[in-house]
Amino acid sequence: MAEAKKLTAQDVHDLIADYMNDEHVKKVDKAYQFAFHLHQEQKRKSGEPYIIHPIQVAGILAELHMDPDTVVAGYLHDVVEDTTATLADVEQAFGHDVAVIVDGVSKLSRIKYKSSREQLAENHRKLLLAMSHDIRVIIVKLADRLHNMRTLSALREEKQRRIAAETLEIYAPLADRLGIMTIKWELEDMALRYLNFDAYHDIAKSMNLRRQERLEIVDEAVDEIKHSITDLHLANTEVYGRPKHIYSIYRKMVDKNKRFEEIYDLLAIRVLVDTIPETYAVLGAIHARWTPMPGRFKDYIALPKANGYQSLHTSVIGPGGRPLEVQIRTYKMHEIAEYGIAAHWAYKEGNFAGADVQNADQQKLNVIQGILELQDDAQDADDFMESVKGDLFTDRIFVFTPKGDVIEMPKDAGPLDMAYTIHTNV
Repeated sequence: MAEAKKLTAQDVHDLIADYMNDEHVKKVDKAYQFAFHLHQEQKRKSGEPYIIHPIQVAGILAELHMDPDTVVAGYLHDVVEDTTATLADVEQAFGHDVAVIVDGVSKLSRIKYKSSREQLAENHRKLLLAMSHDIRVIIVKLADRLHNMRTLSALREEKQRRIAAETLEIYAPLADRLGIMTIKWELEDMALRYLNFDAYHDIAKSMNLRRQERLEIVDEAVDEIKHSITDLHLANTEVYGRPKHIYSIYRKMVDKNKRFEEIYDLLAIRVLVDTIPETYAVLGAIHARWTPMPGRFKDYIALPKANGYQSLHTSVIGPGGRPLEVQIRTYKMHEIAEYGIAAHWAYKEGNFAGADVQNADQQKLNVIQGILELQDDAQDADDFMESVKGDLFTDRIFVFTPKGDVIEMPKDAGPLDMAYTIHTNV
């Protein structure tokens, strides 16, 4: 797994200067100076200056093109917990929204609980409840967790495994439910690295040994797809190969009880176009060129996933008779596929486009539904977190209403559950 580039404060400045106006760039730079001053005497477990961590978190958020307040909160997410600064100080210097996000992300480290398990559950409950009011809380927390996972090697083995397990159990599913796949995939791969290093290493080694062979096949497939869609005269297309993620291969090996050599759909091509009609035109051209594999076509454009993901998926018998997976989507769909709900908070063309999350497409925000109800029914924080894991992160089913709407419910839900779901939404 390639090491992520360590960003500097100047790198973050350059990232935000590409999409923020001068006033907002100054606000983010001010947050860096604020955090630098407060953290300047502190070190991380690795011995590095602590300020490196807030810089990386802010950088991850800047790479997602998040709005100014979210990037500011990335710089400040630890100041209330770990320094002399108070929430009132943060609100006075940076405004109410930043204070709300920082408060939501901050752990309850100054409150004593009967056990570390209880404290962990209480922290998660606070995080999820804060998220139900402002989704940016969890986006900052995911960026925080992502950098912590990138630097997990500095901790002792027992703590590595605990944090990796928590990441796989809580944070990767949250990233998935919010559609932020670029973070989900990295969290899963790194968690596997610490939870089952042998499996991680074996898959990585096997992929590397066959890397040149895969690259040659992918290059051939990309060339053939480009040639196949020439007659469509599309103005703006992009065709490229994409790597399969180690954890997804591991899950297939475990779930289907197969060896690496028996996993055939390691090759994947992505095609990006401007419009929805063009996605179906490209699909037709690909199916005319190669034989589709039965049962492997999925139309997530006509029926999007609950987190807003849209794309056409097909598998064909590609070059050399090998199975080849192809994903076809518009550029806008690709942005949602990579960044999920974060794309709705993104800062575009010099203005913050997020507005009020409650006015966003409810289908894309359904990860939040039920959190407050679960809180009301829970006996304690531990009970609440078990409910969250059971309700939000298990397999889901999708049911059509007579009007063609799609309702998402937990696996094994019945007609009465559907009736209550419809009623509460009304």
